[in-house]
Amino acid sequence: MKLKPEEISSILQQEISKYEGALKMENVGTVLQVGDGIARVYGLEKVMSSELVEFIPSGGNKENRESIYGIALNLEEDSVGCVILGDDTIIREGDQAKCTGRVMEVPVGEALIGRVVDALGKPLDGKGPIVTEHRYPLEGGSPNVVQRQPVKEPLQTGWKAIDSMIPIGRGQRELIIGDRQTGKTALTIDTIFNQKDGDVICIYVAIGQKASTIASIVNTFEKYGAMKYTTVVAASASDPAPLLYIAPYAGCAIGEYLRDKGKHALIIYDDLSKHAQAYRQLSLLLRRPPGREAYPGDIFNLHSRLLERAAKLSVELGGGSLTALPIVETQAGDVSGYIPTNVISITDGQIYLDPDLFYAGVRPAINVGISVSRVGGSAQIPAMKQIAGKLKLDLAQYRELAAFSQFASDLDKTTQAQLTRGERLVEILKQPQYQPMSVEDQIIIIFAGTNGYLDSLSMAEVTPFINGLDQFIKEKHPGIRETIRKNRKLDEQTAGNIKKALDEYRQTFNK
Repeated sequence: MKLKPEEISSILQQEISKYEGALKMENVGTVLQVGDGIARVYGLEKVMSSELVEFIPSGGNKENRESIYGIALNLEEDSVGCVILGDDTIIREGDQAKCTGRVMEVPVGEALIGRVVDALGKPLDGKGPIVTEHRYPLEGGSPNVVQRQPVKEPLQTGWKAIDSMIPIGRGQRELIIGDRQTGKTALTIDTIFNQKDGDVICIYVAIGQKASTIASIVNTFEKYGAMKYTTVVAASASDPAPLLYIAPYAGCAIGEYLRDKGKHALIIYDDLSKHAQAYRQLSLLLRRPPGREAYPGDIFNLHSRLLERAAKLSVELGGGSLTALPIVETQAGDVSGYIPTNVISITDGQIYLDPDLFYAGVRPAINVGISVSRVGGSAQIPAMKQIAGKLKLDLAQYRELAAFSQFASDLDKTTQAQLTRGERLVEILKQPQYQPMSVEDQIIIIFAGTNGYLDSLSMAEVTPFINGLDQFIKEKHPGIRETIRKNRKLDEQTAGNIKKALDEYRQTFNK
């Protein structure tokens, strides 16, 4: 078959008419220096602050290699300082880097529930890829005043001492602070366990912990069935500092998606001390001027812009909430340290775990004198609010008298009675790990303590009495728990029923 010249020319004309020459402009720079997770790039004149930068390594097999990205943090006169999100040994001096025109994003959505991911949202649990269409920016803006509503709905932790005296509400930011090995992580893990069969989805962000510790926590979640409603974001101590820096922001973005969908999320940052140290490392390597304790000047903004994203949204925006429980580690009980005071001033209260109380066997080792919730009774159901006031008063009087009685040899009966009551109240607030308690069970136990049902018992009998009471109420008087759960109030009839049940149980206990 022969082609005619006019046919060839007509085909060429058609192809030429379809051709559109699109001019593609790219802002490309050259790596001047690389090391310790930091790259200095020359030539990225149009780069934006916190923009994602793609590095194009010159060596190795380009087809099988994943792209390496970084975040532009320092915009200087003659170069750009980027933190590398990955292996910086592949990048060499002279390699190319180009602007992407977008900020760092992480995958979000229901697909992440029950998964363990790294700070970039990549799976670490070997359960296959995470399939989701949704992505949220790492640095999302916090809701303004009009978009929020007051914190008024309780988030039950399952700890008697917290739910009664230092209540946490949905949308609140409550700091957990204390020395190492005083039960900070244990407290947050039990709070996650207490959300079982509820409507709160949990996100646990592990920052700078040993990989073995994170694996142990994940195993504990799976053992108690908590992974069904929990996402774990892991940035272990062996990960580079840039991943430790972005990990809490990645976890927050995952929680924000749920909040914006009208759901309720709880996020735990464990812990922000190591996060601040990672940011200090990056800042010093970027040659930023050091300030107090060698932290950069914007260390306060680092945590405030993270924690301000926790909120209870208005009804018009769906009424979803994101509750934050940041953890900060103190050194030798120094609450007045730089990072602790910064985070205390940002949050809506703090729970201080005292090492002296911990070693004395009071667990959770909450120092009620320093601990506070600035939301207060707004985050409690009316029934708990009714009995919590008496509990706080009795404990305050006990602490005052306990300090005074050390120097007095002879005490009157009233003082002795107050000391006896206080000792037993401290005892009933003790709680073992992995045993969170429903709010109605807490109310019945605290009611027994504040109404003098334990005063005649010896200290050794208090714990058996409380354990037996819990079982007795569930078996013999289940209606009391149901009434409290349904009405959320402690009216005269319910209080009378509790007293009758306590009188009945005390007679069987004494036998």
